[in-house]
Amino acid sequence: MTLPLHRPNTELIAVAWLKTLPGVPSGSVGTTLPAAEAFAADGFVQVVGVVGGSPDAYVPLRNPVVQVDTWAVNPGSKRPPWGKANTLIENILAACFTTPDPIVLRDEYFAARLFEVAATTEPRRIPGDEGGFARYSADLHFHWIQIEE
Repeated sequence: MTLPLHRPNTELIAVAWLKTLPGVPSGSVGTTLPAAEAFAADGFVQVVGVVGGSPDAYVPLRNPVVQVDTWAVNPGSKRPPWGKANTLIENILAACFTTPDPIVLRDEYFAARLFEVAATTEPRRIPGDEGGFARYSADLHFHWIQIEE
């Protein structure tokens, strides 16, 4: 049996978890915001990156804080669809009170176990986008571990 080539990282874990959530379109989750037309119908959930936290000093438990932004747009309009972006972030926060499903990554990655995700901030409305984008942001605390099989 050959071992996987890659170790998971926090961004992969966050994206994989978000894709499993009810009310979050799995095809509209990633680390890079696509063109507006690509997410106009459903909105988009962006894993911006790690903004804090630290790994455990004695066991391989990871405890990062991750910034997650939700985006929505009405192409051709300068009026931001705040409700759509807010619904996405609220669906994510509601999922923080449930037990995470197992994390499934591509075969070339070691498996990972996500123990919990907790919100560390209230969603923040980010106003002032000249392009008419609606954006909310929140920080989530992930607790996960790599599994070496």
